[in-house]
Amino acid sequence: MSDLPLVAYKVLTGGQMAILESEGRFKGAPVDLADGYIHLSTLAQLTETVDRHFAGQTDLHVVAVDLGVLGEAVKWEPSRGGQLFPHIYAELPLSAALAYGPIQRDDNGGVKAPVAG
Repeated sequence: MSDLPLVAYKVLTGGQMAILESEGRFKGAPVDLADGYIHLSTLAQLTETVDRHFAGQTDLHVVAVDLGVLGEAVKWEPSRGGQLFPHIYAELPLSAALAYGPIQRDDNGGVKAPVAG
């Protein structure tokens, strides 16, 4: 049994979120397309990802992704500081989204996971 999370998170701009909703799939942000996979973060990594890679940007959204739906397309690979990050070697289908919404922060400045419903 793996200790790896079953849910990961993708940060999208408003325009990218609109593509995911309208087309039912997301091929990747420019950095994803350049690297050959879609970058995701665990909940524990999410705030640092937003603060580091999206600093100063507005109209950001976060998608909770069911990794089980994506099966073998998900690879856990070392990145920032040797931490394992989930990467998707496929498109992100809307059907894998458990919840999504605009980024919200808690009282300590941490990024909150989106809540379905």
